[in-house]
Amino acid sequence: MLQIKNLSFTVDADGSDKEIIRDISLTIPDGKLYVITGPNGGGKSTLAKLIAGIEKPTAGQIIFNGEDITDMSITDRSKKGIGFAFQQPVKFKGIRVLDLIRLAAGRELSVTDACRYLSLVGLCAREYIDREVNSSLSGGELKRIEIATVIAGNSLLTVFDEPEAGIDLWSFSNLIEVFQKQREEIANRSILIISHQERILNIADEIIVLNSGRLENQGKKDELLPSLIGTSSAVRECRGVNGGLD
Repeated sequence: MLQIKNLSFTVDADGSDKEIIRDISLTIPDGKLYVITGPNGGGKSTLAKLIAGIEKPTAGQIIFNGEDITDMSITDRSKKGIGFAFQQPVKFKGIRVLDLIRLAAGRELSVTDACRYLSLVGLCAREYIDREVNSSLSGGELKRIEIATVIAGNSLLTVFDEPEAGIDLWSFSNLIEVFQKQREEIANRSILIISHQERILNIADEIIVLNSGRLENQGKKDELLPSLIGTSSAVRECRGVNGGLD
């Protein structure tokens, strides 16, 4: 279980303090899929980075499975069972896709097992397994490979920051199925997704709405989704290949 208590994050902007996250408290229970949404600039990605340990809060606490992890590094949080997929994937020059998946899994995966993770995100495994993770891969390919590594990591809590970005329609539909299977097959593990996409919101157990760094609303999908679609106070629907709620 993840507990966030009175979390705030302030940065220096042109000599004055700017509060990005404002006194947020929430709980992500085990075995649930939560989606955080809201207007651009509302603090969604910043909150994800605070949970992962990429940024450090200026106030408040982050408790994971009863342990205060507020001051832990991203590496230590990963060891505790928190996985994170960046909105913009990182390139790893000199590392093969196979090596990266094995590193994420923390064990000596067979080529067949590693290929299975690539297949889950819509990549033809034989074409990618021995390729180097560098600039020769497109942004969408890197995104899918990173998602595959996060899934291979088998974390207790996995945080995805806009996983739909740069992914084609077929692969996105495939990704939705991956999230659903993870939720159904792994009873004690949780998924937290930052997304504007209606189809991702539609598979959530609960939706969290952030606006101007504050928790504006939280509730069951069936309660919140109708009010989110088409409203300017939260997000609006946009129908394209990568479209959703923006």
